[in-house]
Amino acid sequence: MLSIGQFHTLKIDRDTPPGLFLKDDTGEKDNEVLLPNKYKPESFELEDEIEVFVYLDHDERPVATNLKPYVKLDEFAFLKCVEVNQIGAFLDWGLEKHLFVPYKEQAYPMKEGNWYLIFCYLDEETERLVASSKVNHFLDNTELTVEPFEKVNLIVTNKTDIGFNLIVNEIHQGLVYHDDVFQDLKTGDKLEGWVKKTRTDNKIDITLQRPGYRSIEPNADAVMAELEMSNGFLPLTDKSSPDEIKAKLGISKKSFKKAIGMLYKKRLVSIEEDGIRII
Repeated sequence: MLSIGQFHTLKIDRDTPPGLFLKDDTGEKDNEVLLPNKYKPESFELEDEIEVFVYLDHDERPVATNLKPYVKLDEFAFLKCVEVNQIGAFLDWGLEKHLFVPYKEQAYPMKEGNWYLIFCYLDEETERLVASSKVNHFLDNTELTVEPFEKVNLIVTNKTDIGFNLIVNEIHQGLVYHDDVFQDLKTGDKLEGWVKKTRTDNKIDITLQRPGYRSIEPNADAVMAELEMSNGFLPLTDKSSPDEIKAKLGISKKSFKKAIGMLYKKRLVSIEEDGIRII
């Protein structure tokens, strides 16, 4: 049987009144699926290949669509709740049939109109795609697959007193401290960062800037770009407040001083009493 919740590249086997029946290379009956007429291409020939997403329709039968869902099996996504009833909540994931979230899989009771970070998985009992907002249950730091200074993909889960919890490479849980955040972050944001440190208890500290010397060159480029847009002069010095530097450049005062030091050594800028200037 074709995997539910995944994209497949299939061949058009036959044209029928309900739609096109698609098959994979095995040609087995269990590995064919219907692409309803409403998703039928305007022009096609038998044996043409077509990429489709396979899921269960309202009658719990496998069906194909050429629409692109916002999430697929074993992925995280930030989705809007469009309905709540006595059995659970339903999310808009870009397909005609909404994605179901059982009450037991809701970290907090969902409300229609609100957005939630969820994980999409296959319910083994019903063999249906369902979602859970208890995203931490699908993360595991037992065996880390990342190392310090490694570039990683991140999804923001929630804000805490000390920083923001993050999903790291859709596998692990990580944290970026407020001191390392120089941009607005909100739940569901997808961004890149770097592993700052892995702790003995397998907790992962993340930075949104390249750690140590690796961050100097990009920050120097950012300062030069800002100088060029500001007619060659920035009223920032080592006496400027961290908030002023963050508001103007989006980096920490420590990173600013390192970047200016590099630019000064390369004789690209001069350091004046009231700011820095392109030479």
